[in-house]
Amino acid sequence: MAASAGPEIERLISLLSKLPGLGPRSARRAALALLKRRDQLLVPLSEALSTAAERVKTCGVCGSLDTQDPCAICADAHRDASLICVVEEVGALWAMERAAAFRGRYHVLGGLLSALDGVGPEALRIGPLVARAAETGVREVILALPATVDGQTTAHYLAERLEGAGVSVTMLARGVPVGGELDWLDDGTINQAMRARRPA
Repeated sequence: MAASAGPEIERLISLLSKLPGLGPRSARRAALALLKRRDQLLVPLSEALSTAAERVKTCGVCGSLDTQDPCAICADAHRDASLICVVEEVGALWAMERAAAFRGRYHVLGGLLSALDGVGPEALRIGPLVARAAETGVREVILALPATVDGQTTAHYLAERLEGAGVSVTMLARGVPVGGELDWLDDGTINQAMRARRPA
């Protein structure tokens, strides 16, 4: 990296470049934008990051992030405790909540099984999921995992592990997205949609 800025600025750029979706060039632009608008952006961002570092914790029940433990979702008595939706990461949980299509509880695995990356069952929150599924009152575990090789491998593994828990194990439907046109879809999506077809 060229010594065009002081060490403090270079450290800021280096840290920003570690964020998903930001490479060195994007990180430089972001750092410059923050420094140009330090009162409107940099100082409030710094304070928000400091507060988040101090107060945000991992929920001991589901693995989500919140300022309380258990998290607001696990503590909400109005949510259906008989349904557990399993997601890969917290971002997927947030996406499900944004869609407002699910009013049960969640379980964040913390990743997916991946032989190539050396991620085995012990690296994920599978044991706690099996224990939660065996609790009285739980009737269904919904596997909301990505439609990737690792996602499908993880889903099959979880289905096997949950066999003895006495719960129904389901997966999210896959297929044609809302507003999707067939000529823009990949072959796998079309095949999956055809297999998962339902009465009109």
